[in-house]
Amino acid sequence: MISANDFIPSKYTHSVEKGSFQWSAPSNIALVKYWGKKDHQIPANPSVSFTLNNCKTITKLAFAKKVNDGNFSFDLLFEGKPKEDFKPKIQKFLERIEPYLPFLKEYHFTIDTQNTFPHSSGIASSASGMAALAMNLMSLEKELNPEISEDYFYQKASFLARLGSGSACRSVKGSLVVWGNHANIKGSSDLFGVEFPNKIHANFKNYQDTILLVDKGEKQVSSTVGHDLMHAHPFAERRFAQAHENLDKLIAVFENGDLDQFIKIVESEALTLHAMMMTSMPYFILMKPNTLEIINAIWKFRNETKIPVCFTLDAGANVHVLYPNNVKEKVLQFIKNELVGYCQNGQYICDEIGNGALLINN
Repeated sequence: MISANDFIPSKYTHSVEKGSFQWSAPSNIALVKYWGKKDHQIPANPSVSFTLNNCKTITKLAFAKKVNDGNFSFDLLFEGKPKEDFKPKIQKFLERIEPYLPFLKEYHFTIDTQNTFPHSSGIASSASGMAALAMNLMSLEKELNPEISEDYFYQKASFLARLGSGSACRSVKGSLVVWGNHANIKGSSDLFGVEFPNKIHANFKNYQDTILLVDKGEKQVSSTVGHDLMHAHPFAERRFAQAHENLDKLIAVFENGDLDQFIKIVESEALTLHAMMMTSMPYFILMKPNTLEIINAIWKFRNETKIPVCFTLDAGANVHVLYPNNVKEKVLQFIKNELVGYCQNGQYICDEIGNGALLINN
């Protein structure tokens, strides 16, 4: 069993004065939701997600050796401009990961990051952002210790990303990623995400996710606050057990391609996530009236056409419309005809399952 101590390096064999790397890391959308965590970003229940392809963060990390004065030193640019309000989150991330990357205070970093989607729109920008930064930092560690294996590189990147944002550990690999110990998923861990180890049915190849941007504003309650409210939640324990049960059911679904069962589990998970928010103390609602309009329209369309389209929700108002690739044209037509009117400024993003983080040549 791998422990956190396995990610503490013994020594570095090389030295590097300066350089830069650039990685992209995608967002992901959970099918079984993670909601509630223990200390050190450990999930209260396992989750599984589709890794997306188009919604991603692209981060360039430049680094230069400096005198180690006991402080972290970094500049942060978002879309080319200084972004001071992101800095505390990066500072906290560096503090958390320093035991595992002891070289951090020896460099000045310039972090230049951009998203291909609206920030804080309910699309997990913290997941893709922290994953992209973790990939860059692991590239630097690999320069310092070229003996690092590929497996260790990706495992540790996922482990580090988790310490920045829990779900970020699911944005390192693709296309289907499990995070959290689960009795029936080989290699699953609370410490990092793993690719779903079993064969995946052809029905889920190139699975589509069209994200309807119902509300692109900042969420009124952050995910961090929402997770914390699970500690004293009256239904928490039953919910954590339910997540294990649903993940168990999905193991079979991913292998046998049963889309009816997939739809039931995924939609139930989405609604359960929001039910947890509505029944916490204090309680809150992140769905908007148009979120419900879209859900009802999807149910009506599916009932009338028998096309296997379903929805899921993240911790926000936006709706992820999920469907197999072979019904893409019909579903996109339905979205344009009936759902776009519920989106803020008619905006939506077409996405699909992707393969995880990518190194971009500078």
